[in-house]
Amino acid sequence: MSYFSNSRDRPDLSSEIPAPAGEAVPFVDRFRARSVLLSPAARRGIRQRMLLFRRASLERIGRLTGASPGDLARFRRELRESSLPDVLLDRGAGVAFTRELPQGALLYFIVRAARPRRVVETGVRPGYSTAWLLAGLDANAEGELVSLGPGPTAGRADAVRDVSVGQFVPPSLRTRWTLALGNSEERLREILSGSSSVDLFLYDNGPVASRARFELRAAWEALSPRGILLAHHVEANSAWVDFCRNQGVSPQLLDPGPPPMGALAVRAPA
Repeated sequence: MSYFSNSRDRPDLSSEIPAPAGEAVPFVDRFRARSVLLSPAARRGIRQRMLLFRRASLERIGRLTGASPGDLARFRRELRESSLPDVLLDRGAGVAFTRELPQGALLYFIVRAARPRRVVETGVRPGYSTAWLLAGLDANAEGELVSLGPGPTAGRADAVRDVSVGQFVPPSLRTRWTLALGNSEERLREILSGSSSVDLFLYDNGPVASRARFELRAAWEALSPRGILLAHHVEANSAWVDFCRNQGVSPQLLDPGPPPMGALAVRAPA
């Protein structure tokens, strides 16, 4: 399966979200390819790692979204046949991103299963998670993604810091994407106060506990009745544990990682 869709005119989300000129980039590719020196064996190994996941994590996705085992098996076949891993490698998603690779496929599964109409993520930088989210939206043929960035780079490898914002997102997936620059609480409030509620929110905006607490609370209030809240690197501070306990549940994990990713649905599917 190719994840690329036919080109079609679509409204730009920046009409709903105030943004300085140039922030919304659904039709613009500023990426200039650079050689990625990987042996064929290393390339195969990284590609395989991108498509690894724990069966327990898939089962949790089924409980979060109501997807059947048959649905999840179909989404898994799609990824095995997809060109997305190779495109990500060509755009620079190599060894430095190995720790995060398996969870990209989980994001694809969630989007395919939940069929969100409006998705928001924070902390975007090269766009690894962004590409998987957009691939899922593209396969669904519906939905839009707003990414708030650029995300922080403190403590990350040089190769991660050196990539440009949105570098991993291919042009063919950008028709459903708005990149909102200006990574501030005020900017996030603007995004979440849009006319439509949010069906899926991914927090990936660094280890600062105060920022995590703000985003989790703000996102939870903006989620639709079928909404799902995701949080990456939940081990970085106590924000996720505290948030889940405030909702009356034990800390919820989608995948133990490393790094661990948390997930909580507004309500159980009917």
